[in-house]
Order: sequence, then structure tokens, then C-alpha cells
Amino acid sequence: MIINKDFDRGNAFDFGRTSSDYAKYRDIYPDEFYKKIVGLGLCVKGQRVLDLGTGTGVLPRNMYKYGAEFVGADISENQIEQARLLSKEAGMNIEYIVASAENFDFPDNIFDVVTACQCFQYFDKNIALPKIHKALKENGCFCILFMAGLPDESGIAKQSEDLVLKYNPDWTGGRMKRYSIPGTPPWAADLFTAKNIMTFDINVTFTRQSWHGRMKTCRGIGASSLSEEKIAAWEKEHMEYMQSMPEVFDILHFVSVMNFSKKIN
Repeated sequence: MIINKDFDRGNAFDFGRTSSDYAKYRDIYPDEFYKKIVGLGLCVKGQRVLDLGTGTGVLPRNMYKYGAEFVGADISENQIEQARLLSKEAGMNIEYIVASAENFDFPDNIFDVVTACQCFQYFDKNIALPKIHKALKENGCFCILFMAGLPDESGIAKQSEDLVLKYNPDWTGGRMKRYSIPGTPPWAADLFTAKNIMTFDINVTFTRQSWHGRMKTCRGIGASSLSEEKIAAWEKEHMEYMQSMPEVFDILHFVSVMNFSKKIN
């Protein structure tokens, strides 16, 4: 469980509450997303990678074919349980541990790459960044990845977010807009140097059911501290809305990739 005043007005949330649905509906990144990572020379054969906030192992499982040796870490035991199950079912040899970005325990200079996909905003930077720096090899890279829908450019995404806010007005995870990244952020400057920074748009295809599941697992509904009754009421209303939509549709998403090289002091 996470409680942070910067998110949802300090209300608790826990993605472990929705792990079974998360495993079904949050594996949504298109191939183009992973190819961008490989294009940066990351998560490929010969590299050892630590994926922080791995959730159900989405990044390690989808990048397994590129040959890197992955360790996935997540604060939630339920998420790690799903990650192990999905990896075993796919015949993938991926190591998973229950650990946060602030308390993982590895020797120094052991990883070629550390990734944080869709989770860096939850890290305590003062604790996590020095640990990541120490865990990376001398020429190692730290890559932060983020993808979110653009409700101003999708009526479906906007209406879905409106329904989340109807049942959970404290949710602050919606209303995503594009943003620019000028260079190495101040919080990284002492330990890392910006190596590759990019932003781009990408279409993600959903069915009614898969979009409903993706929205249910968000921080405002399934991962929230809402009562089961409120979650059920949201589900009913959202599924009724979904029935008025096409069976298959695209949602435009914005992606940011920040790849940093380890600074040697």
C-alpha cells in the first residue's frame, strides 16, 4: 500500500489489490514501444537488467526475446506472484523479487541497465536514485519510461476518466497532456547525465472489454481504497457506456523515454 500526499490527495492505493485484472489488462504496450528501447541499445543480449516497479513483469516478459537477463522487482507480493505465473506459463526464465526501489539489495556495479516503467513518479528519489547509481556498472544506463492516454484527443478516454472521477473525485491520475523534457532534470544531475530523451505519440488498440479492464485497474478504481460497492457501481456504469462504443477502437497515447548514463564522480 502506498500513501503519498502528491497522489489522490493522500488517499491510499495498492496495485496489488487488482493484480489478477492487472495481469489480464495492463500488458498494453505496442511493439513500437519496445523497439524504441532496443533502438537505444538497452535490454538486449549480454546485458543484465533490473526492472523496478515491474508489476506483473510486463517489460521483462515482452523484452525477453531480445536476450537480456532480467530481474524484476516490485513492492507488491501479489504483483510478483502474477509475474512469476505468467513468466512460467510462457516458458521464460526471469527472476522476480519483492522489493521497492528504495530497499532492493544487490551488490554495487552489477547491472548494465535499470528500468522504471510507469512507476518512477512513486519513488522516493533521495533514496532510490543513489541505490540505482550504485547498482549500475560504470557504463550503465537508467531508463525511465511512461505512457498515458490523451483524453483531450479521445472522447472514449475522456468519458472513462469522467466516470472514474464521478466515483473517486480525489483521483489525480487522469487528464494527461503532452509535456517536453528539456534535458537532465535537477533531481538527476548529481548522479546521471541525459543520454537519450524522446517523446512521441502512439496508438493503442483496445476492445471494449480490454479498455474497461485497463481503466478498472487504474489508481482511481481497482487499485484505490474505494469500497467494493463503489467499484461495482463504477463497473456497471462504465460497461454500459462501453456497449455504446465500437467493439474495437484506438486510444492515442503519449510516451516519454528518458535514458540516463551513470555519472562517474
